[in-house]
Amino acid sequence: MTSAPGRSWDRGLVWVGIFGAVFAVGLPLANVLGYVSDYYLNLFGKYLALAILALGMDLIWGYTGILSLGQAIFFGIGAYSIGMHMMLESSGKGVYGEPVPDFMIWNQVYALPLFWKPYTSAVFAIGSSLLLPALLATVIGVLTFRRRLRGTYFAILTQAIAFAVWLMLNRNEMKLGGTNGLTDFKSVLGFSLSSQGTLRALYVVTAAVLVGSLLLARAIVRSKTGLVLEAIRDNERRLEFLGYDTAGFKIFVFAVSAALAGLSGLLYAPQVGIITPSQVGVLPSLEIVIWVAFGGRGTLWGALLGAISVNWLRSVLTATYPRLWPIILGGLFVAVILLFPAGLIGLAARCKKLLARRRHGVVAAAVVAPGVNHHTA
Repeated sequence: MTSAPGRSWDRGLVWVGIFGAVFAVGLPLANVLGYVSDYYLNLFGKYLALAILALGMDLIWGYTGILSLGQAIFFGIGAYSIGMHMMLESSGKGVYGEPVPDFMIWNQVYALPLFWKPYTSAVFAIGSSLLLPALLATVIGVLTFRRRLRGTYFAILTQAIAFAVWLMLNRNEMKLGGTNGLTDFKSVLGFSLSSQGTLRALYVVTAAVLVGSLLLARAIVRSKTGLVLEAIRDNERRLEFLGYDTAGFKIFVFAVSAALAGLSGLLYAPQVGIITPSQVGVLPSLEIVIWVAFGGRGTLWGALLGAISVNWLRSVLTATYPRLWPIILGGLFVAVILLFPAGLIGLAARCKKLLARRRHGVVAAAVVAPGVNHHTA
């Protein structure tokens, strides 16, 4: 009995290794050899960055049962943090040749705002992409979970915060580009973004970080902490009765999911070349929920599958039917709820069981039939 978890763990590691080999080694190698175009490599790099975001959402919602409708806030913090650094790297190389980003000149700001200055450091920008989301999530968690705010109330609160952040970022007074956001990135960490070598390196780093994030998430959910998180999802009040500090566990997983979201934004912004308030508000947060639901919440692999497949579908359909995408996305969510609530992973498991039953029935019939014939003879 004790060996089963070990075998399961080893089997899981094998699948993680295969996933890493295909995406971190196979696709870049195929790109170098000319089998995969630069466009598709960059596109998959974006998908993998968003898959990290979905992993964090699966931890907080799929495993702990806490629906956060503000994950895009943390994603935005990571994206804006590295975006500010990249803008400062390009200072003096813009249209006006000034030591501040061009959009500040348009708003008659000629001196770098104080809160921008630390972002001249790449270390600070990368660190803030991870730590600021985790810190904000911790503060929100302490103010809500310690006061026993849960369920729908927490979801509405995070949605309200996401809307407030979206409104703030749209204002030019915030000195973050307003509705246009941050764009026209020329380099990252000193490497030109116009070089395919840089974009290929960004892809490899993103794939490697995704594998690391998957291993981290897997370690959490398979630990004693993971068992407590699932117990919180299933019956939090009973766990409190047993003496567990459920609020502390929820704060922890919320902070981890926020850090993963910030990490996702950090890797996404350089590959896309732009970050705007439209990627930070309520609608992006709802999309993240749909990714996880479509793939299969509470499975990790489902989160990855959902993020990659839905965003691939978006890329295909918005090229032809851009205005219909919100309707298609909503219809997809309704279909998941009504037809396969366990997502693609659950649907695959159900199909596997049906095939196994049919196969068992065929084998049983083949074994029984000769016996029946012999008896009747």
